[in-house]
Amino acid sequence: MRKRTKVKRKIKVGQSPGTLVYLGSKPQLQSKISIFDYDTENFEEVQISNLEDCAKYKNRDSVTWINIDGLQDIELIRNLGEKFSIHPLVLEDILNTNHRPKIDDLGDQIFIVLKMIYLPDGSDAFHHEHLSIVLGSNYVITFQESTGDVFNPVRERIRNSKGRLRKLGSDYLAYALIDTVVDAYFLALESLEDKIEVLDDDVLYKPTQKTLRKIYNLKQEVSFLKKAIWPLRDIVTNIMKAESDLIQESTYIFLRDLHDHIIQALELIDSARDTLSSQAELYMSSVSNKLNETMKVLTVLASIFIPLTFIVGIYGMNFVNMPELEWKYGYLYVWILMLALSGFMILYLKKKKWI
Repeated sequence: MRKRTKVKRKIKVGQSPGTLVYLGSKPQLQSKISIFDYDTENFEEVQISNLEDCAKYKNRDSVTWINIDGLQDIELIRNLGEKFSIHPLVLEDILNTNHRPKIDDLGDQIFIVLKMIYLPDGSDAFHHEHLSIVLGSNYVITFQESTGDVFNPVRERIRNSKGRLRKLGSDYLAYALIDTVVDAYFLALESLEDKIEVLDDDVLYKPTQKTLRKIYNLKQEVSFLKKAIWPLRDIVTNIMKAESDLIQESTYIFLRDLHDHIIQALELIDSARDTLSSQAELYMSSVSNKLNETMKVLTVLASIFIPLTFIVGIYGMNFVNMPELEWKYGYLYVWILMLALSGFMILYLKKKKWI
């Protein structure tokens, strides 16, 4: 089950817009800055600790990808924002990890907020974190809450000069990063579908309280995925409608393909949600049927023993004048009567197909 993230918003109450405060639940992490700088011929990959080394990439002819791991270092985020002219309100949204996915076209920059969801190696539990992307004319800056992400395929394409990534601009790099995030959504959805499929037999043949909890937990995960993916459809649509100078005409065809992938992911989410709802209904039906079977057994037993109890009750009374008590074979007659009644009730119930 994905645990709910509690974000303490009260520390922001009353502060002016643009005040930088990290709102998140990730453990303290020293921020790391990695840079990929490339064009068709050259490639550079560096890890830096000095922001002055970062600023020199702003006005290059090459494409630069700057990735920040860790959002707790407020001064680093503030200084980076100053060097790349990122608006304070954008920086504020970067640090607010509870912000819903969105896009802002700022003219000389495009700001995108996403939720990155993926399955770490060897785990079946979703890892999720806040991801912010700032697209400039020749650079892309990504801000992540923690180390670890889904971008290794993009890094390998840059390193090995595979595909068109090294030949196109920063807008295509931003597309490639978002596309990789969406691909990770599909892997998460496949894992979710596998869990739902495993539940089918439990719901039908072995319904327990544990089964119901599993259904509830999976419905929470589906709801979380939908909240992450649904706004992304509008984000990509708005990018295509904005006609920004930062987006080259050649990139629009890829954005349309990305939009189709997002629609497909949403359809899978709706299908998973419907399946879980059906499983919940089937669970209630299975439990009800199980209870009905129990009540049926009890009813059959009661139907057989009620006449016997009636007979025993009569002859258990302490009246002085009860002729049957003095019969020589009275005890045997009572047994014969009770067995006959039991046999009759069993045959009757079988004829009615109740047993």
